[in-house]
Amino acid sequence: MDERAALGLLSDELEGAGDDAAVVDGLVVTTDMLHERTDFPDGTTRYTAGWRAVGASLSDVAAMGAPATAAVAAYAAPTFDRDELLAFVRGARDVCDRVDAEYVGGDLDGHDEFTVSTTAIGRTDDPVLRSGARPGDVVCVTGTLGRSAAALRLFERGRVDRANDLFQFEPRIAAGRTLAARASAMMDSSDGLARSLHQLAEAGDCGFAIESGRIPIDDGLRDVSDGDDALELATTFGEDFELVATLPEAAVPALREATDASLSVIGSVRERADGITMDGETLADRGYTHGD
Repeated sequence: MDERAALGLLSDELEGAGDDAAVVDGLVVTTDMLHERTDFPDGTTRYTAGWRAVGASLSDVAAMGAPATAAVAAYAAPTFDRDELLAFVRGARDVCDRVDAEYVGGDLDGHDEFTVSTTAIGRTDDPVLRSGARPGDVVCVTGTLGRSAAALRLFERGRVDRANDLFQFEPRIAAGRTLAARASAMMDSSDGLARSLHQLAEAGDCGFAIESGRIPIDDGLRDVSDGDDALELATTFGEDFELVATLPEAAVPALREATDASLSVIGSVRERADGITMDGETLADRGYTHGD
């Protein structure tokens, strides 16, 4: 079975599964695994790998509307190179510092492929789940979409310095905490905007109407692709780690003022029977799948 089917199977077995992170007695906990073959293109520095791997888990904490407390990582590689290992730890520590969390170590292991498993924790007594979207809400995203897609093209073209910069995204911990005050549903966009909308619709038993012209496409992606290609990548490539949230429309102006990231309204929540559309056409459930 593919990743989506496997997750569906496990959600039937594990009570409370299905959100970006688990919440147990106010403790938010999440874990991720990244591999060299699928997640770190040629040219990715170990510093960027440390930042990105830990940042992915911190993004899950952000999606729950929680402050981040700490993160750990298990680092596995064929050999342990001093400079690479130190660079990885410094990247992990720096992304934690960016969101006022602490990187507290982890584990080392030998493996035939560079692989990282990360865990991040936070704390909240009032998490934002995926299941709360209601017709009449608006759909918002933080930041811009397509940053990672642009980075991949730059890696392929040998522009590794710029590509590494784009791969070092900022986890939206602060924005998540701000949006949590009014958000009815929220998740991160790591699997892509289109897939995130399908997941929110399934959890909330609702539909969505999205306007393509309101989707905030990253300038870096526009620089390496044309208009139609940029929109496709911005909606389906994933790995951007922005927040996708549903909010009462009246709350948007104040939240825009309060958040540390840009906030774009891209559409509205509809009834389930209306489906999930972009510019009036059905929006397919396409996005990032681990192992592709």
